[in-house]
Amino acid sequence: MYDILVPQEFFAYALVFARIGAVLMQMPAIGETYISPRIRLMFGMMLTLVVTPVVRDGLPTMPDSVLLILLLLLAEILIGVFIGSIMRIVLLTMATTGAVMSFVSGFAAAQAFNPMLQGQGALHTVVLTLTATAVILATDTHHLLIMATVDSYQLFIPGDVPILEDFSQTIARTVARSFVIGVQFASPFLLGAIIYNSLLGLLARLMPNLQIFFVAMPLQILLGIILFALVLSSVILWFMRYFTETIAPFVVVS
Repeated sequence: MYDILVPQEFFAYALVFARIGAVLMQMPAIGETYISPRIRLMFGMMLTLVVTPVVRDGLPTMPDSVLLILLLLLAEILIGVFIGSIMRIVLLTMATTGAVMSFVSGFAAAQAFNPMLQGQGALHTVVLTLTATAVILATDTHHLLIMATVDSYQLFIPGDVPILEDFSQTIARTVARSFVIGVQFASPFLLGAIIYNSLLGLLARLMPNLQIFFVAMPLQILLGIILFALVLSSVILWFMRYFTETIAPFVVVS
């Protein structure tokens, strides 16, 4: 009896860990690469121990074929990567916003290391992504991400073949919407840049001998800093609303 029970239980935990581990690799605030892999692995295993008894009845029995076991694990990993990618794409909205803000305010050449993206990024991008992540943790929005992961077992039944076409279309729509919203967040900077450069062009026509670049660049940077301070709180609030609205469909309301 124990020869049958132990492999069945181990298979159930492995199946749940495959999806949860894949989600945690992409999940904002929890799956960041600067967090120790041991901590993330421990968190994933602890979450698996808690979630498995809850979803145990909906899990398929262990197949006799090793190939079928691998296919089930691959399907769970694919579903986890899909859910985590949606979360990550929404967070990258702040990267789009920061890139546009930096470009139009004269900070495009000022680069800094962005731990969220594991590479060099514009200053506005670094500030926005780090602030958004801190707000997600401070407001307990990461609990919503964990709830979405657990409730995904009611949306994507383990053992069913994932609908790859729907996955690709959902990701494509999320990327397109995130880009549009990111540009909308930066619209005050775009409007200010249009007005500012129009006034500079008029000034250059009225005073041809004026070295317009030496006057315009410091003023552009100063105005960009002031405008960024004014719109930062509003951008973060609107981003949190967009973030929760995007993740909410993955949460099943009982």
